[in-house]
Amino acid sequence: MSRQLEFTMGGLLDHIAQQFPDNEALIYVERGLRYSYREFNEVCRQVAKGLLKMGIKKGDNLSIWAYNVPEWVILQFATAKIGAVLVTVNTSYKSAELEYILKQSDSNTLFLVQGFKDTDYVATLLDVAPELATSRPGELQAANLPCLKNVVFLGEGSHAGMVDFTGIMELGKDVSDAELAAVESTLDRHDVINMQYTSGTTGFPKGVMLTHFNVINNGFNIGECMRFTDKDRLCIPVPFFHCFGCVLGVMACVTHGSAMVPVEIFDPLKVLQAIEKERCTAVHGVPTMFIAELEHPEFPKFDLKSLRSGIMAGSNCPIEVMKRVIRDMNASEITIAYGQTESSPVITQTRTDDAIELRVATVGRALPDVEVKIVDIETGNELPPGKQGELCTRGYLVMKGYYNMPEETAKVIDADGWLHTGDLAVMDENGYCKITGRIKNMIIRGGENIYPREIEEFLYTLPKVSDVQVYGVPDRKYGEQVMAAIVLKKGVTMTEEEAREFCRGRIANYKIPKYVKFVDSYPMTASGKIQKFKLREMAIRELQLEDAGETA
Repeated sequence: MSRQLEFTMGGLLDHIAQQFPDNEALIYVERGLRYSYREFNEVCRQVAKGLLKMGIKKGDNLSIWAYNVPEWVILQFATAKIGAVLVTVNTSYKSAELEYILKQSDSNTLFLVQGFKDTDYVATLLDVAPELATSRPGELQAANLPCLKNVVFLGEGSHAGMVDFTGIMELGKDVSDAELAAVESTLDRHDVINMQYTSGTTGFPKGVMLTHFNVINNGFNIGECMRFTDKDRLCIPVPFFHCFGCVLGVMACVTHGSAMVPVEIFDPLKVLQAIEKERCTAVHGVPTMFIAELEHPEFPKFDLKSLRSGIMAGSNCPIEVMKRVIRDMNASEITIAYGQTESSPVITQTRTDDAIELRVATVGRALPDVEVKIVDIETGNELPPGKQGELCTRGYLVMKGYYNMPEETAKVIDADGWLHTGDLAVMDENGYCKITGRIKNMIIRGGENIYPREIEEFLYTLPKVSDVQVYGVPDRKYGEQVMAAIVLKKGVTMTEEEAREFCRGRIANYKIPKYVKFVDSYPMTASGKIQKFKLREMAIRELQLEDAGETA
């Protein structure tokens, strides 16, 4: 029987902290940091009070630019306790993208770490807002970023013009419980408290507005699909700035009183160490993460017997990888989830007791209280089971809209409240869905519609193949041709002809890749989504197909 949680995020955490006060809430293995739910709630309340003292008000937009540091999870709840909106910034962004997000979101506060990989965040911010170097903390007046007033540093040390995160906790000591309670009493569960920018794989990123109700209920139902209880312990190596981390990870745990075991920056060895040391019962990841864990040279040394479940999502889940996760990682109840940020984010998920065939061949069925239909991409009419069309969804999970983009919102949410995903899918008579591609990823070769997913799944059965992505490139004669970018398993070699020969007689000739390229990795968003449009752009340059693209 389905049920919906009526809490705000702050109210939810108060409730769970009362129900499971001594349960471990948040564990950072490398830092030796452990919070029980009672302690975690108290820290979040203290930070919420500090934000109030800083002058942050309900409805203010606050950006966070950081990998999975402890402050991230604390801020997810602290900001929600006062009704401020946490705007999540992609960890891979550079200066132009940061400037765009801070401007477009009207953020008055930015929380940031020193940097990530090859990007120094502090230096990048100074490029965008040089006035910070000479401003008093809390009084920034930047020509490029008129809304931004506060910059808060997360980490050791201090920087000119910035408030230190520990300073916020100190400020909170001057605010009473009654003052915080008064603010919380004005909040509504349908208020926006989270804003995530779509990956921007096409056009400018759009700010997806999500409410308390969106993320709490989506997180709760995700956890239910994994049969989570207060005894579960989830390893979270996926980024918090993306729904995979902050909803499928954090909210699935908090709604069930489960323990969160984040990995700050993905490293397959650290994931394996965290699972073993903390006896994690579940682990999340995109397929490339699971591949990296399975193929790590030290993988056989680890005791993963505690593992039971988790989620593989974010991009197409290769059947062979799924089978290895079940067999070799002991995650016999691993699930597949499908969705997008605009649906907060999960629409369908497999269940732990689904037959293995369903768990490797579909993305499951609709979550409770979620409607799903498949419509004809030309007419918009609903299609019967077994017919391919666009997947649409309706229910509590649909976003409020794109921030300050009403026209873009109207393009994806129709008058009847259906969110149009842009994904091609087939649903069977039991409601289980197979995602067959993106409408814009479909390859049309000489009038034949080709769905890259089908060819990818076929090529995954080649023993030497670790990963594969299939996409279309321009062709003068046929309009488009099929191209495959293949990552080989370590220590093996293969020729282009060998890959094509494997296909001959097994799949239709028009589906056999005309072009095969061997690569070490794929261009990705920081949330683990493979950017096929970049693969296509590289191929067009390398194969000198610019003219073909113009005439195709």
